[in-house]
Amino acid sequence: MGQAQTQISPEVALGGWAQLPFFSERWPGVQSALAQETRQILPPAPQRFAALELTPPEATRVVILGQDPYPTPGHAHGLSFSVEPDVTPLPRSLRNIYQELSDDLGRCPPNGDLRPWARQGVLLLNTVLSVPAGAANGHKALGWQELAYQVLDHSSRRPTAYVLWGNQAQALAKHIRPGDHLILKTAHPSPLSARRGFFGSRPFSQINGWLAERGEPPIQWTP
Repeated sequence: MGQAQTQISPEVALGGWAQLPFFSERWPGVQSALAQETRQILPPAPQRFAALELTPPEATRVVILGQDPYPTPGHAHGLSFSVEPDVTPLPRSLRNIYQELSDDLGRCPPNGDLRPWARQGVLLLNTVLSVPAGAANGHKALGWQELAYQVLDHSSRRPTAYVLWGNQAQALAKHIRPGDHLILKTAHPSPLSARRGFFGSRPFSQINGWLAERGEPPIQWTP
């Protein structure tokens, strides 16, 4: 598949993240597996590392962990929970995130594109960065997770807010170094679990309150 031929030059595209061992030790194997994939791979290859490209380590203030990209063609574009701006209706988990955001802060963005968050230092990272179209979790065995582990370790060298929604994300908390972090753990925003503690958790105002205590500007979650 031509789309699998991701000739990434990490030192150019990814800034400080390019120094992570993943890119020299694990990425060649992942790339080889992607090249052998016969199914359509999402998101398109140029967007696969979009989260790291938009939010370099020195700018990262918040990390929101997702699982793997949306398996519907035209939805995923490299950021956890985010979709292209023309996608309607929104995926159900994102609809619930926006419902909580509206309850928390009184409004929400006009579409599902979360790139404005990423440009303010919110790293929207999936633990697996590719998926076969129509097959959620289809690439969970390729070895992507090591990148997420290393990103958590590297980002936690300085105080950072971590949003761990659901058991899979919370299991990665062990990769966060001890420090003056804000770590929010609640149920996942999926319709299957959102009413078990996600709704009413008010993560967005909590993060901005924590940033304010540190003398940092808030995240503009909504226009």
